[in-house]
Amino acid sequence: MTPLRLLPWLGIWLMTLFALLATPALAQTTTSAADDPAQPPAEEQASYEALADLLENEQSRQELIDVLRSQASALPAGLEAELSPEAAAAGGNVAPEDVSLPRQLAELTSRVVTDIGGQIEQAATVVGDLFTGSGDSSTFDSAAFIQAAINLGIVIGATFALFFVLRRLGKPAFAKVSRWSLNGTGLTPVLRLILCVAIAAVVDFLLVGLAYVGGNLIATFAVGETGELSTRASLFLNAFLIIELFKAVMRMLFSSHYEGLRLLPISAHEASYWNRWLARLIGMVGYGLMVAVPLVNFYLGVSLGQAVGTLIMIIAFIYAVSVVLKNRVRLRGNMNTIAANTTMTASRVSLQLFARTWHLFALLYFLIVFVLTLTRPGDALPFVLFATLKTLAAVVIGLLASTFLTQTIGRRIQLSDDLRRKLPMLEHRLNSYVPNALRVLRTVILVAVIMVVLDAWGAFNLAGWYASERGAHLVGNLISVAIILIVALGIWLGLASLIEHKLNPETGTGEPSARAKTLLSLFRNALAIAMVTITGMIVLSEIGINIGPLIAGAGVLGLAIGFGAQKLVQDVITGVFIQIENAMNTGDVVTVGGVTGTAERLSIRSVGIRDLSGTYHIVPFSSVDTVSNYMREYGNHVGEYGIGYNESIDEAIEQLKLAFEDLKASEEHGFKLLADMTVAGVTALADSSVNIRVVIKTTPGDQWGVGRAFNRLVKMRFDEAGIEIPFPHTTLYFGENKAGKTPPANVRVLESTAQEKKAEHPPIITSETTRHQSHSEQEHQKPDHDDVDDVSN
Repeated sequence: MTPLRLLPWLGIWLMTLFALLATPALAQTTTSAADDPAQPPAEEQASYEALADLLENEQSRQELIDVLRSQASALPAGLEAELSPEAAAAGGNVAPEDVSLPRQLAELTSRVVTDIGGQIEQAATVVGDLFTGSGDSSTFDSAAFIQAAINLGIVIGATFALFFVLRRLGKPAFAKVSRWSLNGTGLTPVLRLILCVAIAAVVDFLLVGLAYVGGNLIATFAVGETGELSTRASLFLNAFLIIELFKAVMRMLFSSHYEGLRLLPISAHEASYWNRWLARLIGMVGYGLMVAVPLVNFYLGVSLGQAVGTLIMIIAFIYAVSVVLKNRVRLRGNMNTIAANTTMTASRVSLQLFARTWHLFALLYFLIVFVLTLTRPGDALPFVLFATLKTLAAVVIGLLASTFLTQTIGRRIQLSDDLRRKLPMLEHRLNSYVPNALRVLRTVILVAVIMVVLDAWGAFNLAGWYASERGAHLVGNLISVAIILIVALGIWLGLASLIEHKLNPETGTGEPSARAKTLLSLFRNALAIAMVTITGMIVLSEIGINIGPLIAGAGVLGLAIGFGAQKLVQDVITGVFIQIENAMNTGDVVTVGGVTGTAERLSIRSVGIRDLSGTYHIVPFSSVDTVSNYMREYGNHVGEYGIGYNESIDEAIEQLKLAFEDLKASEEHGFKLLADMTVAGVTALADSSVNIRVVIKTTPGDQWGVGRAFNRLVKMRFDEAGIEIPFPHTTLYFGENKAGKTPPANVRVLESTAQEKKAEHPPIITSETTRHQSHSEQEHQKPDHDDVDDVSN
């Protein structure tokens, strides 16, 4: 056994020694009490009558209630006097109001050390008198001493034996509840854990109560005189009930044998270590202050009892400090490991900070308990007990609430497939909002836990603060702000989801139009700005800030900006009306401000256009006079096709119609045609061509592709039919020299296309035609080479 573990056992042996030493004075004290039976003196009867008269008077009763409440919220008289500036200024030349806080603490420390020294001196004197026989008690009844020790030992042993047997019988129930906590279904893990721990705690409390009742029965009917409960047994049994109930609460936190009944997220080895250590500490302090000290106070003397209590607290304090310092590094490593596995940044940073400073909080706790026990020996133990229970309850409830929030809303939210299909952005929004909301809730929980802990130790009056006007106003404002933010967020989610539902082609009325996409997107942006502005104004007004000057200032600022940015205002106003009139939408091919291209981005102030060469133009609406949109309802391909003057117009129109039939039969462009081709006729007799115009009605934006395909088919049809498509002619001039002569030129005449056509389609020959042709051939003689040369000369 290590020296550190010997400290609690040493304290227990000292308490037992002092409890047994109380027996020698028992006989004399009992005899004195029998010789002088207590009778209620006349003064007490008079005081009772005065108290009854006081309570009957309503005004006096109210004054008494006020005095009692003020005394309940104040420090004990002894401690208040010791901490007062007057006590610190005693013996010096400094006025009480000028004494500093460090000076007051120094004076208090000096008095505490002096009192401890006096207690030790008095205890040594009393113990010396007991062993030397120089005290008031001159007789020692060894038989009574042995009998009292045996009776108390029987009660202690029987009570603990009964308690261990009951705990043994309850193991199957604890194991079953633990298994359901680990492997059960139907509830979230944290709720299942809380429910199982509550069930196990009720069973544990019942076992402690049964052991307490059994101990009382044994002490009353089986030990000593039948039907009579001794003072020593009563002190022990009361202490047993309180201490074991407190240990049961510790077992709720550090359940070393049952994994599913442990509230704290630590390993079984760590839980067993800290549970044993706390059990030793609680047992030593509890049984010492609740059993040994009262017995010593009653039978041996108050001074000796105070010395025993001081000695117990010193041993407990040294033992606790030693354990804390011994496990400082190990526990810090465990906390850092837990922090490394935490996903939330705030939790990870908090755990890392607490890992570095946890031993300071533990040492401060034990120091406060030690000082309170020395300065307030009468009510220190109940105060520390209830303050510790409140602290543990607040911390555990805060941890469980944070864990519950993490398990319910802290993980990634997954919507159903149907809802995700209808509202594709809702899941992303929820998963971006929930972590921030979780951080806020954890912060609120942390602040609430800190306030409850401070209230438990008397450093902060939580009930009084909440009852005050300032506290109620602050809590009300926080609740109002939370409700406003939740309502605003719900409205935004609802409206944004509705807009997405309208924009989603798989829901609503199908594929939305370009105008609907543009207007809904602009409305969503405007809605976000309006919601943020309105919510911010309402929140500022709710927390007490006057938003009147803010609104007025914003109006003046807006007016100044309007005068200084007239072009911007013109852009916005023109953009609004362009959107209202549905002049253009994203994806339309438009001509705006002299730029033709596809509108890729449309805002309330400008439009972004990508032209055919890939250049991106930003055109502000203030420079837009006309919007030419090529994507409204339908488009027309207007084509003019020229033929030679020697070609048949009707034949050319027939070939154009055949080309359109080929276009209708095309799989790539046939579905883009909305009507039959319109032949407007001959539009011009140009210098070298006869122009024929056709109009083809197409779906919006397809007129250019259809036109290119139709031009290709027209060229192919004209080539097949031999229809000439005129092209520019060039006149050759050979020039003349000074003598008026032209240089010779070799000219080769190609066979004309018309003769080729006649050869392919010979005309109908009649007798008149034959005679005319013979006559023509006789008149026309093809010139030979000499004739051409002569002409050239």
